[in-house]
Amino acid sequence: MTDQPPKYDLVEAVHPLVRRVLAHNPSPFTYTGTQTHIVGHGEVAVIDPGPDIAEHVANILKAVEGERIVAIVCTHTHRDHTPAAKSLAEATGAPVMGCAPIMAEDGSGLEAGFDHSYTPGRIMVEGDTVSGPGWTLEAVFTPGHTSNHLCFALPEAQALFTGDHVMGWSTSVVIPPDGDMGAYLASLEKLMPREDAIYFPAHGDPVTKPKQLLRGMLGHRRQRENQILRTLGKGAASIPEMVAQMYAGLDPRLEKAAGLNVLAHLIDLDRRGQVRAEGDVWGLAA
Repeated sequence: MTDQPPKYDLVEAVHPLVRRVLAHNPSPFTYTGTQTHIVGHGEVAVIDPGPDIAEHVANILKAVEGERIVAIVCTHTHRDHTPAAKSLAEATGAPVMGCAPIMAEDGSGLEAGFDHSYTPGRIMVEGDTVSGPGWTLEAVFTPGHTSNHLCFALPEAQALFTGDHVMGWSTSVVIPPDGDMGAYLASLEKLMPREDAIYFPAHGDPVTKPKQLLRGMLGHRRQRENQILRTLGKGAASIPEMVAQMYAGLDPRLEKAAGLNVLAHLIDLDRRGQVRAEGDVWGLAA
């Protein structure tokens, strides 16, 4: 998919139990778009129905023609993941379930803000399952990218649907106040002992070496944390000043996201007593 232009009307089989349909919402934050995954055959689950784009909803319905959707499952409530749940439920009568709603306003101003219209019929927590013929989805609570983020294990395929917690093309943004860097790192660590053979993320290609990617992601975050501490070791600085020093050649469209990621790291470091803020200026703790 990464070597050719994306095809938004294509139903692609990525495993004997899993198909995916790509939503036409490419952006610097969504890569080629949000991937909706269909699990099973005959009676199926739809994971992350995506944005409420009529074409995308129609493509999902076409992909499951002659089958019955028994569960519309959502990993988290960013606007590129859940809005189509309502249209899909109205068209099929299928129940919406998965992550809890987010009640607080996002305030980030980024494209993928929260979908406050999301109203699941069933809120799933760690260990909860939904199943159909030959498949089971089990909720794995992975807060950090958002406070309500769930991954879903498919034990019949040794697979994990990772939403935005682990993506196949980039690291996730962590946007305070709802996003929490400490929780995000803990959720990455939580996946390390698992025996999943493949990840199916909502953005990017399947991850066929999960533990290798997890180690790389954890290493990247530790490097970023150390970079912040080294930068502040040279003197107190504002977040825009830190971004300018730390992200050379950054796409200007991503500067705000980079600043929010830095803020998330700073909040985590502040909790651990390593940095402190005076107004908009951050420095090392005394």
